[in-house]
Amino acid sequence: MTGPSGSRDERSGGPRDGPVSLSSAPADAVDRLTHLWSDAAQSANLRLSPHQLRALRILEDEPGLNLTALAVGMRIGLPTAGRLCDRLEAAGLPERVLHPHRRREVRLLLTRQGHRILDEVAVHRARALAVVLGAMEPAEREALGHGLQGFLAAQDRGARGRHGSGP
Repeated sequence: MTGPSGSRDERSGGPRDGPVSLSSAPADAVDRLTHLWSDAAQSANLRLSPHQLRALRILEDEPGLNLTALAVGMRIGLPTAGRLCDRLEAAGLPERVLHPHRRREVRLLLTRQGHRILDEVAVHRARALAVVLGAMEPAEREALGHGLQGFLAAQDRGARGRHGSGP
């Protein structure tokens, strides 16, 4: 096993172009993309933490979740989810609405303001990403697009395999 300048990956003992060796570039890109996303989100009129944005995205994707389902989806405790929703509701982003058939259940729905904030964050993020993509050479953008399609396809295949469904 050789060092960084050798032909084998130090951690896996495999070739330098093996999955473990190649994982550092996407990990660095994800880290930088996370920072770009966060910075762009802070450009919105209402500054929200990544945790708060994630909660809003979940509520956008699954309108009418109850607090327990949101906590499970975010992998946080119920008290933490309750405090998070209290802060978001104070900002006018989601609202709590009684379930029409189960009177003791409260559903969480995004308000118009909540949808507007998510749209605004998406616009800021798209612009920030466009600046970076615009600085790339056309062939690099094309290679990135193909690579990301392959990544998503491999991830989908892996998810299907873990959940027991076939190809």
